[in-house]
Amino acid sequence: MPNTADTATTTPAGDPNYLVGLDLRGRRVVVVGGGTVAQRRLGLLVAAGADVHVVSRAVTPAVEGMATAGQISVELRAYADGDLDEAWYAMACTDEPETNAAVVAEASAKRVFCVRADIARDGTAVTPATARYDGLSLGVLAGGAHRRSAAVRNGLLEALQSGVVTDDSEPVTPGVALVGGGPGDPDLITVRGRRLLARADLVVADRLAPPELLAELGPHVEVIDAAKIPYGRSMAQEAINLALIEGFKAGKFVVRLKGGDPYVFGRGYEELEACTEAGIPVTVVPGVTSPISVPGAAGIPVTHRGVTHEFVVVSGHVAPEHPDSLVDWSALAKLRGTLVLMMAVERIDKFAAALLAGGRPGDAPAAVIQEGTLRTQRVVRADLATVADRVKQEGIRPPAIIVIGPTAGFGLD
Repeated sequence: MPNTADTATTTPAGDPNYLVGLDLRGRRVVVVGGGTVAQRRLGLLVAAGADVHVVSRAVTPAVEGMATAGQISVELRAYADGDLDEAWYAMACTDEPETNAAVVAEASAKRVFCVRADIARDGTAVTPATARYDGLSLGVLAGGAHRRSAAVRNGLLEALQSGVVTDDSEPVTPGVALVGGGPGDPDLITVRGRRLLARADLVVADRLAPPELLAELGPHVEVIDAAKIPYGRSMAQEAINLALIEGFKAGKFVVRLKGGDPYVFGRGYEELEACTEAGIPVTVVPGVTSPISVPGAAGIPVTHRGVTHEFVVVSGHVAPEHPDSLVDWSALAKLRGTLVLMMAVERIDKFAAALLAGGRPGDAPAAVIQEGTLRTQRVVRADLATVADRVKQEGIRPPAIIVIGPTAGFGLD
């Protein structure tokens, strides 16, 4: 009975359907069929708070999991007349046309609106291409042309996410948003981060924040370069804090655009404290963090079942013997999982020596990823005993992530 193909036919131009939002909270909805077509629709019904009942001879593992979790109820049997008793809404999603027709017939007799997944025009309701965005519900109908409605839905959603289309005519309230820009590829910023960036009056940007995102800003947006070049020019943290505060006092909505995640070696909390002390409302938008995403983009998982039970992210900002170091390198050396080093390229020889001295095997796989997620990404393979020499030979420079441990030997260059 489960239907695994959505083959609804198209209707003539001029969609006759009336687009409406149904309040299904606590109301009985019957779905006949438990295949992938039904599975795709169940999530939205559950999110709407509907009391969902599935009738099907068999269900997919995902549908079974929803039943086990108490999100829906399932009866493993064939459809029978009377299954739509007390229903407010119904869906016929089997791969048996005669069964779907019978469900629609019962629904019509009981004045219950019913979607027929295999032949949309034979049902009394159709499911639009939908999306949720920051409290909005989008729905698009295209006379049964599902690919067209999905394409328009996706375009509208992307326009809202990118700020090309705004959903708020009110001026932005002055404040500060700490936004993680992700590991480098501009497509890896979060949806919320991109939306807030599109509404900024002032952007204070890190060197590692995706520069393509700045190119999307309107001409009225002021951009302050808060770059911190390793061992080179940099904007003092106090000056960055002051720029955020002064921007707010000037009545601006300020976005502090940072690479990766604001709170992973990004000094984001220092900026939060400075703004909070000045009475400034702050929104924190987490970012896709580079110690996980950069190895992942290079085909290197930081964990793998049966291989690693832990991964540790370590700042290489100071050498092991430096009095300001807070890292117990001898303890790290005794771990058997994955070690991810950030800001460590210039001192990789010192870190490798400390790990070797602490007992980490010299043949432990190591990988160095420079400019991860970008078209200029480079991956250098080595082991712990030779990684420092390889970094020097290959001319690796920041930004780069160093991965040491069993999974560093995974992936393809």
